[in-house]
Amino acid sequence: MPVERSAGAVIFRKEGKNVLYLLLHYPSSAKAPKEYWDFPKGHIEKGEKIEETIKREVREETGLDDIRLVEDFKEWIKYFFKFKGKNVFKIVTFLLAETKTKEVKVSFEHLGYEWLSYEEAFKKLTFKNAKEILKKAHHFLINYVAPR
Repeated sequence: MPVERSAGAVIFRKEGKNVLYLLLHYPSSAKAPKEYWDFPKGHIEKGEKIEETIKREVREETGLDDIRLVEDFKEWIKYFFKFKGKNVFKIVTFLLAETKTKEVKVSFEHLGYEWLSYEEAFKKLTFKNAKEILKKAHHFLINYVAPR
């Protein structure tokens, strides 16, 4: 069975005392029959480290080039999907990243974006595994990351 490896980021920015999370609106595709909301992510290219993939994918998908990866947060989601009649096992590694930039320039791969509070982002995310990643990231941010 083919295995696909990707990496992505839970991106946040602070607006006063509020923390906002970036969600991207993805179109339907051969891999996803319906539109959905999720975090920026993409395939790990040969020879690339996870951090390099995340910075490249975030820049390509959002135009953000000032992300700062937060140390000590790393989570994974694993799932199966069908592509061209074959089952594919996908592993996506997520890191937590901060940006100071509000303006996002989504790529042709996306329909739009939103900066949302934790509660709004949790409701808007399409997939249960993404909601779990957000929950863990938010908990980590609130409890373990010193204010800057």
